[in-house]
Amino acid sequence: MSTNSTIEWTEATWNPTTGCQKVSPGCFHCYAERFAERFRGVPGHPYEQGFDIKLWPERLKLPSSWKKPRLIFVNSMSDLFHQDIPDDFIHEVFLAMSKADWHQFQVLTKRPERLVEIARQIKNFPRNVWVGVSVESQAWMWRAEALKEVPAKVRFLSCEPLLGSLKIPLDGLNWIIVGGESGPGARPMDIEWVRNIRDQCVEAEVPFFFKQWGGVRKKKFGRELDGRTWDEFPRIAELNVLAEVK
Repeated sequence: MSTNSTIEWTEATWNPTTGCQKVSPGCFHCYAERFAERFRGVPGHPYEQGFDIKLWPERLKLPSSWKKPRLIFVNSMSDLFHQDIPDDFIHEVFLAMSKADWHQFQVLTKRPERLVEIARQIKNFPRNVWVGVSVESQAWMWRAEALKEVPAKVRFLSCEPLLGSLKIPLDGLNWIIVGGESGPGARPMDIEWVRNIRDQCVEAEVPFFFKQWGGVRKKKFGRELDGRTWDEFPRIAELNVLAEVK
């Protein structure tokens, strides 16, 4: 958990579950797995079990203890819709988010089929829960179509690590994030892939956020695209989001 996240498009992270497994090429150099496995076997450490799935019911009340409204990325170290996480626990996570309605929660998954299944079980989908899917190449754009079945106020794509050119069906989507891969073995990202997505978003008037160029030394390459940063967020002033992220 962090109430001061370094992830550019959020403010805090909350991990009611940890651990995951690779499901597509975007996972190959997973930062979360690399971090968690460093501590496998360390007694008493939160990642003593490495990157194996673990539920943390004691963390469910954390968002309600944070009184200042925040943008909160849910499960930066897991995927809430992993097959080994019970339905009942996922519903408890949604209940916790619904209760802490002064926050905005960002839920990102590579498993949209289960997201859709769970969403159908929720009578009133929380207005303060944004839902997104990761799409690293055109082969995985079906995730975006599945996402559109979820009755969320904000639906978004995280195209990170971006591994190829994308044609995005932007209707029904409210936000696009793009970023290059970072860390050991980082795969390169072509500037034209990024420009093309930006131009699609500008034409369709969909907010575009460029997170990073990536690379082994990501700070060296920064996050400017054609001489400026792109820090656009969904147009959700009516949801009482903090002024600095509107």
